Amino acid sequence: MLDTVARQGMVLMGCGKMGGAMLSGWLKGGLPPASVWVTDPYPADWLTGAGVHINADYPEAPAVALIAVKPQMMGDALPAVAALGGGRTLVISVAAGTPISTFEEVFGPGTPVIRAMPNTPAAIGRGITAIIGNSAVTEAHMTLTEDLLSAVGQVVRLENEGQMDAVTAVSGSGPAYVFHLIETLAAAGEAEGLDPGLAMALAKATVGGAGDLAEQAEEDPAQLRVNVTSPNGTTQAALEVLMDEDAGFPALLRRAVKAAADRSKELSRG
Repeated sequence: MLDTVARQGMVLMGCGKMGGAMLSGWLKGGLPPASVWVTDPYPADWLTGAGVHINADYPEAPAVALIAVKPQMMGDALPAVAALGGGRTLVISVAAGTPISTFEEVFGPGTPVIRAMPNTPAAIGRGITAIIGNSAVTEAHMTLTEDLLSAVGQVVRLENEGQMDAVTAVSGSGPAYVFHLIETLAAAGEAEGLDPGLAMALAKATVGGAGDLAEQAEEDPAQLRVNVTSPNGTTQAALEVLMDEDAGFPALLRRAVKAAADRSKELSRG
């Protein structure tokens, strides 16, 4: 499927951290630099030597136009690529909080539009991206999008766009929750007498290693938790605090994820 992109070209609107991570993955995967047109008011230095077209006139009908600008810049960015609407170009958006209807209004009827929600671990090829398309999107479009976005991690399909708010709250915002867990775990270790550097090293490696184990193990996370927990041991003592239904993780994370999902809905409504 990527042969189509190499042949017809791709327009990348915005090449910040997320757009840059994706582009780096595509180039490493063999996409010819000459097939990529990057539009960005402040292109990174590495783009200059990458061989891609920078802020140049793009093809009349590229295979893909990927929108990776910040939501607040969308109003200025979209008119510049509106001419790509009509059906010959697949529009993929990785902009948070911008619904498919916004792109349909700009690009016009018949334009295939796929909305995607990646997360920041995409920067190291460990992201996960959820995608959903409009009625003009075909199976070939979905497969092409999966091929492109798999350059930065896993890709999952949603059943409807309404699920995107929950995805944003769980995986889109989720890395920040984990980073805060690392912060607080290290701080708790300091409070028990550990050197700050050692506490942080232990917290980072523990969270990172546990995450890898959860992805690779055949058991589900609940069973992995049981495997670590000896009866009346240290882990059980800690889990009795963390798993408290009123004051522990269950109630806290439900409130946190709901707050993020509610805010995502507000942003989508403008």
